[in-house]
Amino acid sequence: MNYPSISVVMPVHNVEKFVPAAIESVLAQTVEDFELIIVDDGGTDKSIEICASYDDPRIRIVTQSNRGLAGARNTGILEARSEYIALLDSDDTWHPEKLALHKIHLDNNPQVGVSYSGSRLMDNDGTPLRQMQRPKLAKVSARDIILRNPVGNGSSPVIRKTALHQIAFFSRDEPNRICFFDETFRQSEDIELWIRMALTNGFKFEGIDGLLTNYRIGSGGLSSNIAAQYESWNRVIAKTKQNAPEFVEQIENEARAYQLRYLARRAVQMGDGAFALSLLKDSAKKSSAPLVKEPIRSVLTFLAATTARYLPSNMVVKLAHSWTGGKVLA
Repeated sequence: MNYPSISVVMPVHNVEKFVPAAIESVLAQTVEDFELIIVDDGGTDKSIEICASYDDPRIRIVTQSNRGLAGARNTGILEARSEYIALLDSDDTWHPEKLALHKIHLDNNPQVGVSYSGSRLMDNDGTPLRQMQRPKLAKVSARDIILRNPVGNGSSPVIRKTALHQIAFFSRDEPNRICFFDETFRQSEDIELWIRMALTNGFKFEGIDGLLTNYRIGSGGLSSNIAAQYESWNRVIAKTKQNAPEFVEQIENEARAYQLRYLARRAVQMGDGAFALSLLKDSAKKSSAPLVKEPIRSVLTFLAATTARYLPSNMVVKLAHSWTGGKVLA
């Protein structure tokens, strides 16, 4: 039996507005021998009806009760027949050559377990923003991952299946279910996996040039979402500390400072300058590393937070897409 060269895993849960663009960006890939595994994660809107309307034999729909993003990705990976597994969130899209370029990269670099690239950010309407993710591409260590997460977002990586199986484990609640992502995480599940992979197997993380993913970010939201994100990040640190206590001890304060600065920039996006300033204050208490190593970005973050503190929130949200000067919110 001839298997496809790449398996695309796309969880779907109540994304009827965005999922057509995601599917069409896969069908437009210059690599044609792929399979698109759509995991119906128990949504209630018309997303799966839309998915089922595409008449293409390369598309398979797998249905399950809601497990969250980590659980849907695990289900899709278990269904995958290819050696390379590409992850795509159903509100994002790809450049037409993304899969072809990652396949070339992985074919020619067997030591690479996770191939990724830069991303261009877009808003809820699909309009490109000035922000971009231009990650570190080479000589990536576990330290780089916990500090800056060069993989960037959940639609960027193409992963070698053998690398995933080296860190697989059985679910505590379902002893016969194999997991790759930790399904107890509803946020930060990707960074937890990347850190675990970097610390436990011999495969490398390596990026390729180009902005090959269009990563959608919302301009709205609540500060409570930022608090939840920080709580889940803390859980990642706690879990990693159990497995690699010396590694975490050496880097925890610096990593926490970078994470708090990132969340401050997210708070600016949401128009909450007071919360952003509070997060920056906490960041500075943990470590001066972000200011010393990235003074321009740190100062810009402070200025943006101060501006957001005193401008009307609707004006801040509009300005937030341009104040980074074309850099990623990280």
